[in-house]
Amino acid sequence: MSAPWLEQIKWNSDGLVPAIAQDHETGRILMVAWMNEEALSLTVQEQRAIYWSRSRKKLWRKGEESGHVQKLHEIRLDCDADVILLQVEQLGGIACHTGRQSCFYSVLQDEEWVPVEPVLKDPDNIYKK
Repeated sequence: MSAPWLEQIKWNSDGLVPAIAQDHETGRILMVAWMNEEALSLTVQEQRAIYWSRSRKKLWRKGEESGHVQKLHEIRLDCDADVILLQVEQLGGIACHTGRQSCFYSVLQDEEWVPVEPVLKDPDNIYKK
């Protein structure tokens, strides 16, 4: 049986809710991912962002491969109870798997998406396999 606070969330038909990760100091949006009940519950327990990977169909602790952990500072629920906002400290300063600070690094210019932010670390050096 889940906790009452988890039951107040409007999970989608797949049992997921979108989660926005925001830098707790600057307010910058770092990324958007998905959480199921277990991911959200573990995020609270471990005080670090844990998401549900829709492609891999499993939990993933942000930073488990890269070391770029998101330390939890606060969790908020939107007014419709269907979006989670995680205010985090992004360890290592990189949230995106492309090696950038944020996943939102492209700007629409003349009907074309243009990357406008630098790669801080080569992904091949982050994800050594």
